[in-house]
Formats: sequence, C-alpha cells, structure tokens
Amino acid sequence: MGRSAENIERKCQLINHKMGKISKIKELFNFLMLVFIFSAGALSIFYFMETYPKVFANETKVDKINDVNPRESIILNFSQPVIKKTIVDGMKIVPRVEATYSWEGDRRLKITPKEAWAMGKRYDMEINKGKNIMLMGIDEKMSFNVIDYPRVALFSPSAGEKDVLVDMEDPIEVLFDKKLGGFNLKFEISPFNELVYQLDPDERSVELLFKDEYKRGQRYEIKIFAKYKGEANDRYEEVYVTFFETLPLAPEEWSKDFSQRLIQARKFTQPKITEGKYIDINLKNQVLSIFEDGKVSDVFLISSGKPGMNTPTGEFKIHNKYPRPWSKKYSLYMPHWMAFVPSGSYGIHELPEWPGGYKEGANHLGIPVSHGCVRLGIGSAEKVYNWAEIGTPVIVY
Repeated sequence: MGRSAENIERKCQLINHKMGKISKIKELFNFLMLVFIFSAGALSIFYFMETYPKVFANETKVDKINDVNPRESIILNFSQPVIKKTIVDGMKIVPRVEATYSWEGDRRLKITPKEAWAMGKRYDMEINKGKNIMLMGIDEKMSFNVIDYPRVALFSPSAGEKDVLVDMEDPIEVLFDKKLGGFNLKFEISPFNELVYQLDPDERSVELLFKDEYKRGQRYEIKIFAKYKGEANDRYEEVYVTFFETLPLAPEEWSKDFSQRLIQARKFTQPKITEGKYIDINLKNQVLSIFEDGKVSDVFLISSGKPGMNTPTGEFKIHNKYPRPWSKKYSLYMPHWMAFVPSGSYGIHELPEWPGGYKEGANHLGIPVSHGCVRLGIGSAEKVYNWAEIGTPVIVY
C-alpha cells in the first residue's frame, strides 16, 4: 500500500509539473497574441495616418490662367468637396479687387469682379485655412493674367520724322503686337483733322488717311486709345503717342545756289509714276530726278533747250542708247546718249565733246542753253545711262 500511494503521489506531481508547463505555454501564447494584435492595430493606425492626408488632400485648379477678359469670371475647381465658408473667408486676391463668389456644387467656385479686372495685370490668389469636408486643410496659391491692351509694334512715319507726305499710296501705317478683333480703337490727331482708317485682313495693322486736306509743314501729334469690346466708352486707355511733320510746300522760286536747288529737288519733287523706274525732268528748275517705285533715287542739274529751241514737254520713253555716238549735225560726240523721242531728235546725254576731248558747257548746267537735248554733267550722265533701260518712261514738264 505504501508503494502504491507513493507511486500515485509521484504521478500526480508529474502531472502537475506538466500542467504548469502547459499553463506557461498558454500564457506565452496569449502574450504573443496580444503583441500581434497590438502591432496590427498600430500598423493599421500608422497606415491610416499615412494615407489619410493623401487620399483626402485637396488640389485646386484654375480653369483659365492667361488672357482673361476684364469681366470674365475665374473658375476654381476643387478635387474634394469643401466647406464653402472656410474657402471664401480664407480667400485673398492681390491686387485687391471687389468680387462676388458663387458656388456650383461644393467643388466649383466662380469669382466675378464687381467692376473689371485691370487690363494687363497679374492677380495672385491665396487660400488660407480653408477646409474640405474631411477636415483637411487647404492652403494654396494660384494666379491668373488679364489680357493686355494691343501695343504698337511699328508706326510709320517714325516718331519725329520730317517732310512726311500722306496719301493713299503712302498712308500712315500702324502695326500692333496682337490681333485687334477683341478691341475698339480710337485715334486723335492734333491739330484736329478727321482721320479715316481701314483694318487689314490680318487684324493687326491699320492704315490711316486724312479725310480733308492737311496742312503742309505742320507738326501733327497722334494719340491711339484702345478698349476691350463691350466696355463703356470711358474705359478707353491711351496706348501710344507719336508725332511727325508734313512736307512744306515747294517754294515759288527755287534757290539760285545750285547745291541748294538739288536739295530742294530731292525734297519737293513728287513722283508722277509710283511703280518701277522713271526719269523726271523739271525744265523750270533745270533738274533731272530719277525715281524708282515712287522714291527719288538721285537728282542732277541739267541744261535743257534754250528759248526758241525748247526741249519738248510730255510723256516719253527711252527709245535707244549708245555709249558714245557721233553727231553729224553738230560734229560732236554725245557720250551716254539716250533718245527719248522715236526720231532720235532729242535725247539725254553727257556734255558734248569735241574730237580733241574738250567738253562744252560745264558752266551752263542749271541754265537752258542746249539745242533741245537734255545735258548732264560728267559722272551724272553715266550714272543715269547705266540706271535706265530702254523703255524707261521719261516725263518732261
């Protein structure tokens, strides 16, 4: 009996020892489970805290940021629904401007100026301490640019230019830096003279003409104003100012100083043909001018036919050219000859020359002493000869 009891006691002790180990294992398992659950929760919280701002953060976009019209509304688009009051209360616009705010849903805000955005201005918008419905903060900066007035890129005649002539073939021309379709223009000229103008098809350039006869030798100042179409007439803005002086009237009698006379000829001789080349011969002032496309290229003194042997007047052309022909009639060389009548009876040539080389009449340039031809000096005749082709028009008056 004693041994049986002892054996039973030993077995009980062994069972208790094993049960203790199992209890410790359970405790360890429970502890590990708690650690796992805590770690999973912590990771979940960390992930939530990490991703929440990214998922619910707001991004604001402006529909139009360039060439905004002066009365056009600015549209802000929010990526998340917002708490409207926080957006409007936190909105700041620089330069400051009175504006109205209207919502289209809870993601789209329309900002409309009470008067107008200033032309050519950049506006900066800032939202401070705004919130979306997930209580995420909205602190953003944006900007937009208002369309500017058209600016003058080129004005002809240039500022301060003198001796200006204005007509349909040479109008006042204004080139702008942008198309004018969205703008109204106004031109003012002082002293006053009504202007008429036309817009070229490219909508960037304007041609102006005086409606009435303008004063010669007059300083004119022109101002250009512009406004955006639809704006009131008091919204015109000055965008350019310039001035020029018109060509004075030709003097009744040109200078007896031949060098001054040539200056006058260059200044006052008006083209009678504005396309291609032509030769202009003024018998009264004894000046030959060569023109190309309506612009004077050069002027020269001449000696035309003396009284009783007058140079014919009218419209002619160069019929033939010879570098050094011999005149049987006068027994003279006529260098750089250009006949301007079909018969060859009259021509433009250098001072006549004797066979020995002596030149006749150099001191007569500027005085009509020839037998009807038009004499030019040494060098001048060669230049005109080389410049003119057969068929070049000649106008003598």
